[in-house]
Amino acid sequence: MSIQTQAAEMKLAAPRLAAAGSAARSAALAAIANALEEKKQEIFAANAQDLAAAEQNAVSPQIRKRLKFDESKLSACLAGIRQLSAMPDPVGKVLLSRQLDEGLILKRISVPIGVIGVIFEARPDALVQISALCIRSGNCAILKGGSETARSNRVLFNIIKEAAVSSGLPSDCLFQVESHSDIAELLACETSVDLLIPRGSNAFVRYIMEHTKIPVMGHAEGVCHVYVDRDADFGKAIPIIVDAKTQYSAACNAAETLLVDEPVAESFLPAAAKALKEAGVTLFGDERSVNLTGCAPMTGSWHTEYLDLKMSVRVVDGVRAAVDHINRYGSRHTDAIITENRETAALFESLVDSADVYCNCSTRFADGFRYGFGAEVGISTGKLHARGPVGIDGLQTYKYILEGSGQTVAPYCDGRKEFHFKDL
Repeated sequence: MSIQTQAAEMKLAAPRLAAAGSAARSAALAAIANALEEKKQEIFAANAQDLAAAEQNAVSPQIRKRLKFDESKLSACLAGIRQLSAMPDPVGKVLLSRQLDEGLILKRISVPIGVIGVIFEARPDALVQISALCIRSGNCAILKGGSETARSNRVLFNIIKEAAVSSGLPSDCLFQVESHSDIAELLACETSVDLLIPRGSNAFVRYIMEHTKIPVMGHAEGVCHVYVDRDADFGKAIPIIVDAKTQYSAACNAAETLLVDEPVAESFLPAAAKALKEAGVTLFGDERSVNLTGCAPMTGSWHTEYLDLKMSVRVVDGVRAAVDHINRYGSRHTDAIITENRETAALFESLVDSADVYCNCSTRFADGFRYGFGAEVGISTGKLHARGPVGIDGLQTYKYILEGSGQTVAPYCDGRKEFHFKDL
């Protein structure tokens, strides 16, 4: 069956999945979690083969870190699935109820988007998270993972789909695309696929955006900043910066640039540089930072996503200069300020034009599971529909339902009747 034919079948199945009800979709997630736990050795064996192939093919250490699917990754996935299962149903929420006139009631109701195509690189845990989120939110999903984890993805998908269908969900609720050549056909399914979510490198996401008529939600890169203000508590700042850079340096929400307020640069930067160096981080700085820390001079762009134990450093003159730098060179992903001055924090939070803006905490908190969303299909840095970590609510749209008692429009147009709007 071609991808276009399969997508058309899924388009018809999507309303049935949404109508299956919260209890059925929640039960399917419980069955999926149990199946993944029961068959984990099969998953780990497939992942070991993928990791061996990656090493043989000289895949970079950063990518190999994302490829790994072990007990820790499985545990996180299972926790996310169970959190999702326990969440209130996002489908069918009444978002607006308004009387237009007597006996004429308008409602706005949340409904699933429909058929979502998710194309992702390198991470087997992404397949688990995406499948679970789409099922809980009532959306059918077409999944295309990277070739680096083909064995892991195949095993995971088969386990997940078998558990979902055995629980009574439509057989067309999930579909896996494996061949790279199939991506072009998927991108051409604008009549059947309602939304595409790409997860991967900057070049990969931009390619998807430029080669399809299907709406695309996501982010191309994560150039995240931590700004240390003149009123920062250094005891908080250094652990936050080290965590933001090193806890998982290959993540899109890892900090890539450290900005330091000029009045505290001399006292703060040497200590921060020492802590980062001890954590294995190489710094690249402006002239002031080089003079204070002896780090390497910055020769590239301030808009650099390292995804590695490397970090840019710049001294700036106050919070407004920090905001200007972030809005000019950032990627609208996640940016943080460290300060004890509430007014400065509020100014930073209002002026930084990013999906996630933090005060006195690590940028690594930008994550659907850590936000209590259960998991995420990705992070959106756009401003239409969903923004930030996209969980089950971000996979909903809405429809209007109007219930009347024989009304026609003509009397309202010729003046015989008037609307009497009343929110219920």
